[in-house]
Amino acid sequence: MTDRLIDAHDGVLADLDGVVYAGPHAIPGATAALDRLAEEGKSLAYVTNNASRSSEQVAAHLRELGAPARAEQVFGSALAGAELLAGLVPPGSPVLVVGSEPLAECVRQQGLVVVGSAEDEPDAVIQGFSPALGWKDLAEAAYAVAAGAVWVATNTDLSIPQARGLAPGNGTLVAAVAAATGRSPVVAGKPEAALFRTAAHHSGAERALVVGDRLDTDILGGNRAGMATALVLTGVDSVRTALAARTDERPDYLLESLAALYEAYPAITRADGAATCGGSTARVSDATVTITGREDDVDSWRAACAAWWAAHPEATAAVPAVRFETAD
Repeated sequence: MTDRLIDAHDGVLADLDGVVYAGPHAIPGATAALDRLAEEGKSLAYVTNNASRSSEQVAAHLRELGAPARAEQVFGSALAGAELLAGLVPPGSPVLVVGSEPLAECVRQQGLVVVGSAEDEPDAVIQGFSPALGWKDLAEAAYAVAAGAVWVATNTDLSIPQARGLAPGNGTLVAAVAAATGRSPVVAGKPEAALFRTAAHHSGAERALVVGDRLDTDILGGNRAGMATALVLTGVDSVRTALAARTDERPDYLLESLAALYEAYPAITRADGAATCGGSTARVSDATVTITGREDDVDSWRAACAAWWAAHPEATAAVPAVRFETAD
């Protein structure tokens, strides 16, 4: 067994939905685990693709759920997008903001000038989600982008969950401008690296651990940022989807919950074509992973992932069959 997982890191970059809360309620044990980070001398930052709510609004929601949160600990794709944009255009450049007022304020804080129309000849367009956006807003963005303006998208989430179901997200609106102009934006939010680097920089974490519940956003983005990644099994993805993950979406750690941050992470050993974790061992034969261990033991899946990933280091969409057997 190794030291506690948290001991190898000086800060945590945590996703929200599926990690801290599920629906209207906090995930059991999550807030206590987050509270403990301060006692351990570790920094905490929340990373979200949301660009329509201010950091204080997100922090207030987290506090209502019992999680420790200050506005300066919340990093949305609005700030990441504005910082990314500031590195692409000179200070004082006119920028067309297609999105929320919090996004516009982030742009102003970077020393850029917010304008309201393509007729103002903006040097750049930054596009983020707002439920108030309409056709005229997208048209202004298209006019400016087609004229050669630098184009940044805060995120490209195709959908957003609403009480009545899934609704079009920023990615859908970005796609409309892309279809009209034939251009593609530079993207700041997950799964790109910019959001994670912004959060780590501002929170002072040099050895950050990215904790998320989605392989295609949290884990992929953390990997692209060159950070350690942990898939927590309280949200969207599962041990089975982790096993079948593409190479660039594979996490460094599998955690049953945030409480596992304070547990020793078992060493994984490889010998004679098998991977062993705790009391579980996994072997690969053709397209099948055979696991000696309990199906409800996360160590079995840690071993399975190690064995399958070693056998398929460059896999893009391989889905193995899984077979369990009991030890002799």
